Formats: sequence, structure tokens, C-alpha cells
Amino acid sequence: MTSHERVLKALNHQKADRLPVDYVATPEFHRNIKEYLGLEKDEQLLSYLGADIRRVKADYIGPPELNGESFYKPGKDFLGVVWEPKENEFGTYNEIAYHPLAHVRSVEEVEDYSWPDPDWYDESNLKKEIERINQDDRYAIIFYTEGAYETPWYMRGLERFMMDLVECPQIAEAISRKAAQFYKERTVRAIEATDGMIDLIGSGGDIGTQRGMMISPELWRKHIKPHSAELITPFKEMGYHTFYHSCGSIIPVMEDFIEMGLDIMSPIQPGAEGMDAENLYRLFGGRITFHGGLDEQYLLPKGTPHDVEAETKRIMGTLGKSGGYIVSAAHAVQPDTPVENILAMYRAAGSLREN
Repeated sequence: MTSHERVLKALNHQKADRLPVDYVATPEFHRNIKEYLGLEKDEQLLSYLGADIRRVKADYIGPPELNGESFYKPGKDFLGVVWEPKENEFGTYNEIAYHPLAHVRSVEEVEDYSWPDPDWYDESNLKKEIERINQDDRYAIIFYTEGAYETPWYMRGLERFMMDLVECPQIAEAISRKAAQFYKERTVRAIEATDGMIDLIGSGGDIGTQRGMMISPELWRKHIKPHSAELITPFKEMGYHTFYHSCGSIIPVMEDFIEMGLDIMSPIQPGAEGMDAENLYRLFGGRITFHGGLDEQYLLPKGTPHDVEAETKRIMGTLGKSGGYIVSAAHAVQPDTPVENILAMYRAAGSLREN
């Protein structure tokens, strides 16, 4: 069975030869695991882990003084947000130092802002890249389009954007709408350039916290959902499978995402309120495919390989009961996570290619 077939089985809530697996990690952990295994190339690592999903992106060809990848790199990004590196004992994260829309007081100012141009991205590389990826096997290919919630607060400032949702929602909606329009156009161009070779369209934005949602479900539905839906529903209607990333507890709006046409919810943060595997399967099993769910707050960084292997099998038996589960950490694997624990996770999933 190919990786592509395996992921399609999960999307259709059907049993496969094994549950599909995915891999996403911070740069520090990614270097650690390749060094540990003596592997040089990313594709060698993905093959060793048995990862069934591959990510592709268009080349940034916009103004050279801007960063085309947002928070992944320091400096001013394509939106005008400025990111500065902040180090801790394990790794480096980029944090926002400047919000370019913090000063605006009207919808007109939002409209007049120098928004990025989709022409700043070149999709001509995508088809050849997917052909290269699929030369020995066929994988599930995802193109990630970003979202209509985090981008607005990156540009406006989190506190100010939250206040906007109550005091001047027209400004919040204008920023969300402009962001969604840009990301939607960029994704449509990627689709047109690849002749159906993309399988999954990903979007996201963390709307949950450890204890509940960041904003009330009512505010989200009224002001954010219509713009988030523009990055899910049209692509679902075009025949593509859809993927959304949100950390935290998002139980109150899971039905909304299902109604919008979402296929995969990620990353399933199990320590957040209501996001334990049993509750999720009871409420939504068979109607949405789960991605993630293996705790990156405590289990993976602090547990033993035995703990990880046992919990992986338990989660697989719960979320994967009807086949609708993709095994993965509940976020990008963090720098303080022991390599042995991640290998234990993939070993339990039956995907690790040790021989």
C-alpha cells in the first residue's frame, strides 16, 4: 500500500495496513535526530520514519528585503511583521517585535495598507518538486495556505485585535478578509500549477488555550469563521481534502469546522480541556480525521521510551478505532525531546524502517 493510499484510507475512516504517520519538528530537533541516526538528507529521515505526508511550498521571489516565510525566519516578513529571535536553553524562537497595523483606526487604512502580492511567489517549482517526491512511492502532498486568525493579530497585535472584535469588529473583519483573500489566491495558483498533484490544502490559526477558546465561540463564528471558511470550503468543493491546525481546546467549534468541510483537525493537544482522545472520539469519531494527539508538553519530552510506546498504542486504539487517525506528535517536536522517545512513537505505529 502506498503512503497516498494509506492517508486516503484515514480520510475515509477505513482501516489500512497500518495507520498513516506524519513528522513535523523544530529545526533543532530535526538536526538532532538526523545526527543521531547518521542521516544527511531530509528525505532519508522521512523514509526511515515511514512518514506518509510530504509538504511543498512555492518559492518566494518578492522584495529581497522581506522574509517570505513569516515566523520561520527573523526580520521583516512579507506582511510587514518584524520578527526577532529569542533563545532559551533548548532552542531559538522568533517573536514579534513590530505589528504593522497596530496604528490603524479605520477600515480604509486597512484597505490602503501595502498588502503582499501573490506575484511574490513562484509556483512553477511545485510540479517538479512533487514529481521528485513521488518518484519511488506516492505520498500525500499538502500545500499549507496559512489562515485568517493568526495573521491578523500578528499584524495588529493580539491584545488590540481581541479588543477590535468587541469595540470595532469592522477593522478585525477587514484584516481577516484581506489576509484570507491573499492566501486563497496564492493557493489557487498553486493548485493551477500542479494539475491535481496536491492532495491536501492546509490552513490554521490557534484559537484554543489550555482551558478553552481564546475568544467566545459566538465572536469567532460572527467575525472569524466566514474568513477561515474561505480557506477550507471552496477547496473542499473543488475536490481537495482539507486540514486545519489549532492548538488548545476547540471543542465548542469542532462542529463548525465539520460543517465548513474540514477533513483533518490537528494537532489534538491532549492536555487541553476536553481534547482527550476518548472524548474526541465519542463526540466526533467517524466524522473527522484526527492528526496528532501524542502529548508534546509532558509525554514526549519527559516520559521514557516505554511510556511513549504504550501511550502511542493507546491513542491509536482510541482515535484510530475506525481508521480516521494520522499518528503524529501534538505539535512540532520540540528541541528538548529525546530522540529515543520519538523513535519509540514511530516504532509503536509500525512505520519505523529499522532494517
